Amino acid sequence: MHFVVEKSHTTALVLPKHSRIIATIYTMNIGFDLDRIFINHPPYISNKFIDLLYKESVRDELKYRIPSIPEQKLRLLTHYSKLRKPMKQNIQFIEDLAAKNHNKHFLISGRFAFLEKTTQKLIKQYNFDKIFNAMYFNFENKQPHVFKDEIIKKKHIDLYIDDDLDLLAYLAPRNPKTKFFWFNDKKDFSLCDNLLAITELKKMTNYL
Repeated sequence: MHFVVEKSHTTALVLPKHSRIIATIYTMNIGFDLDRIFINHPPYISNKFIDLLYKESVRDELKYRIPSIPEQKLRLLTHYSKLRKPMKQNIQFIEDLAAKNHNKHFLISGRFAFLEKTTQKLIKQYNFDKIFNAMYFNFENKQPHVFKDEIIKKKHIDLYIDDDLDLLAYLAPRNPKTKFFWFNDKKDFSLCDNLLAITELKKMTNYL
């Protein structure tokens, strides 16, 4: 099943005297991936190698590998906290953004079920359960791009940021009303009408 945590915030409206109505005001639903957005990959491992490890080579089709049991054990070792450093600047960004309480913020991760226990520890360690309005994890082992497409549609996500360009290229044409951001460490540019490359999370605030 999905591991989902949801919460709500309220913002008081200034209303005429004698009115005591409290309403919840949100302007946008903003989604974030987890890995390479808030938690880094192990050092000295290139993105190309990650792609080779995680994706299958299938012509004209995006497909992610669900690792075998021996490989799952190996991958669990690479998720040891000392190898997966927090991206402190990005975590600070989402903490500050969430504190403004104008939007809803969602963590949407394609992590498979074998990482569930590790992920739950991570959530508590960095207080993600207090930052995000809801968190969605792919613990049913769906294809990650299919899983994320379902959540983006279900939660009516307005902005979504991820480090996986192949995945974003799949999502963007299927969700034309959503603005997608590819987080990369090289340059900022536009890939298409609703897909932009950015090198800092704060640059997505231009679209809030």
